[in-house]
Amino acid sequence: MTHASLSAPSGLLRRTLGEQRIGLVAWRLLVLQTAHPAVAAGTARYSTYRAHPWRRIQHTMDSGTRLFFAGPEDREREAARLARTHRRIRGTDNAGRPYTAEDPEVRAWVMVTLYEAMTAMRDLSGDPLTAAELDALYAEFKEVCAALDIPGESLPPTAADVPAYVDRTVREVLECGEQVRYLLFDMLREAPAPRRLGRLRPLWPLLRAVAARTLTALTVADLPPAWHERFGTPRTRSAAALSWAVHRGMRQVMTRLPDRVRYRHHSDDGSGARPARQGRPRRAFPAPRLPRPRTADSRPARLEAFFRQVLDQTGNGRVDSADLQAMVHNVCWQLELPAEREDVLYAAFETWWRHLCTGTDADGDGAVDCAEFVTAMLTGLDRDPDYLEKGLAPAMRALFRAADTDGSGHLCADEYRTLFGGKRIHPAELNHGFRQLDADGDGRVAEAEFVAAFTDFFTARTDSAAGTALLGRP
Repeated sequence: MTHASLSAPSGLLRRTLGEQRIGLVAWRLLVLQTAHPAVAAGTARYSTYRAHPWRRIQHTMDSGTRLFFAGPEDREREAARLARTHRRIRGTDNAGRPYTAEDPEVRAWVMVTLYEAMTAMRDLSGDPLTAAELDALYAEFKEVCAALDIPGESLPPTAADVPAYVDRTVREVLECGEQVRYLLFDMLREAPAPRRLGRLRPLWPLLRAVAARTLTALTVADLPPAWHERFGTPRTRSAAALSWAVHRGMRQVMTRLPDRVRYRHHSDDGSGARPARQGRPRRAFPAPRLPRPRTADSRPARLEAFFRQVLDQTGNGRVDSADLQAMVHNVCWQLELPAEREDVLYAAFETWWRHLCTGTDADGDGAVDCAEFVTAMLTGLDRDPDYLEKGLAPAMRALFRAADTDGSGHLCADEYRTLFGGKRIHPAELNHGFRQLDADGDGRVAEAEFVAAFTDFFTARTDSAAGTALLGRP
């Protein structure tokens, strides 16, 4: 690959957003977005960032790549996918206020914070954009907003109007609630080790503590003055010094690096798009790591692992319909299903949830904890031979048909890996699970074999049944 093929992204927006140092203001961006009451409510109800923070961040980065760095067709597909996702995010928050992710004012705020983060990156580094550059950047930014069908009247008219819009929203709309405090002070302190940490993984507890303290101090220091005035988070001298050193130091370093290092995305055809990276697919359906059973009946251990690592998508120790919707969202994201096929999958998982809740929610609070899930599942499985057929099996059939992207009626090894694979799961484990399901050795898994494997996973009392290896070796 020649150096020319790794040139800087074309367009001011792509160059600014594509710089590696944009990551320095990413947490600040998340805090400002989440502080909007509607975003906080939707995050608390539907987001998987507590249980799967790195996956959630990766999804956000992938979405941004499609919106800002890909061609018109990819941008249009991503805008349609986001629209389908957002129409399902609605409800009432703890204060009784209705919210919806389709609210144009909310969508406008989320997008404007991204524009504001780009300008803040330059301001904090001591190299602010000129008035002409701000106008050019905002014009490109509004093109993306138009592709997302955000009404122009919901956005500040010009770049010069953005600071007043942000200041007014911070002072009159934003709230420093539980979700914001979790982002600022707790999330990194609890986050699991990133998959790419490699040999440094044993050092993660120490690295996490240092990173959390540094990022919290940097983020608080970098928030707008209106934030500090409203929520009483003073910008201490030490934090201000840290911000000055980090932002200006990174600017000095990055501007001296070649484009292939300085930018996360490069242009090879003037479009700003980078060819899709080939490699092992990320899993759409999260796979549990199963503890070895200590009793003759291995079902309780598998059920508990399934609850904690698969069902509890929001990471709060309880499962409700939002968790199952999050599971479907991850499948739809990876497979890029059309709207009508998404609807079928969501409906099947909602049916599973209703059956699960009816037989499992012992205290009637609309959610299921791990003890309720394990107890009720074991009781249902032992009492009713058709227990799984009334909820889980129809959902798994719908999942199979969604994963069968070529409509062949079978899953090939590649389709199986797309559904269950990921960097946390070794390819050998996936291959082992696939071979266990492929009883006749023809290199394909039929729908009946797929559903039977899930049945084995939940019903087998030992780990010798083929279905217990569905997601890897037990």
